[in-house]
Amino acid sequence: MRHERTIGGTIANICIYTFLSLFALSIIFPFYNMVILSLSTFADAATTRFVPLPANLTFENYERIFADPQILTSFWISFQNVVFGTSMALVITVFTAYALSRRNLPGRKFMFYFMVITMFFSAGLVPWYLVMVNLGFVNNFWVMTVPGILSTFNVILVRNYFMSLPESIEESARIDGAGEFIIMWRIIVPLSMPIMATVALFYAVGFWNSWFNAMIFIQDRSMIPIALVLRRLVIENSMTINDPMGLAVAAQLVHSRALELATVTVATIPILLVYPFLQRYFTKGIILGAVKA
Repeated sequence: MRHERTIGGTIANICIYTFLSLFALSIIFPFYNMVILSLSTFADAATTRFVPLPANLTFENYERIFADPQILTSFWISFQNVVFGTSMALVITVFTAYALSRRNLPGRKFMFYFMVITMFFSAGLVPWYLVMVNLGFVNNFWVMTVPGILSTFNVILVRNYFMSLPESIEESARIDGAGEFIIMWRIIVPLSMPIMATVALFYAVGFWNSWFNAMIFIQDRSMIPIALVLRRLVIENSMTINDPMGLAVAAQLVHSRALELATVTVATIPILLVYPFLQRYFTKGIILGAVKA
């Protein structure tokens, strides 16, 4: 029986590892193909949509990216958006989640459920637009940061994580004379690094990829984020494909597509570089932040 269970377990492990390997390859392959095509010459990119290895390696597309002041400016705008937005969002999220995690807070459940309702219902696009205009967010850098500075989902995760910590820790701090602010910043937050890293990653990715607010409210090209530049590149290529005269501009289309892939690659690398440093916190933070009622 032990021998049969060992064989069955081995077969199961082989199937699991095979499936996970194929799943990982299906995720890695599009990014690999994107990088290879961005490094390929016009002839290679025009021949096929998949190039296993570039026959003639070229960095022309990347040279054009870093030579374009618009793209460099957009990268800087997105970087500022991530830094300021994530920092402010974390501070506000911690204050909100800590308050909602206090069991002695009057009206705590009402405020919590009131926030949850906003996840499912909104006033609509027109009232939201009017509010942004009246707040002076037209052609304003903060329109890309302030509207998304607080996520109810992230508040719930942080609140649940705070509530999962032992109450004895807070009681000991209060006996030593610590107030609510000291307990939060000196005890609760340092013990909550997994959920802090997880939420910081959520906010950073969201701010880096945000483009809708900039498309609606930003007219100054010097304030356009990189995500909006990528969107315009994709739309322009799609319009060229659907153009009846598309065959006449085939060379320009392929060249633009290679430039688009190079831009996407450069825009993706900063987020990929952040993941390895936060990965060890991610699983623990998301699990403990989601199971506490």
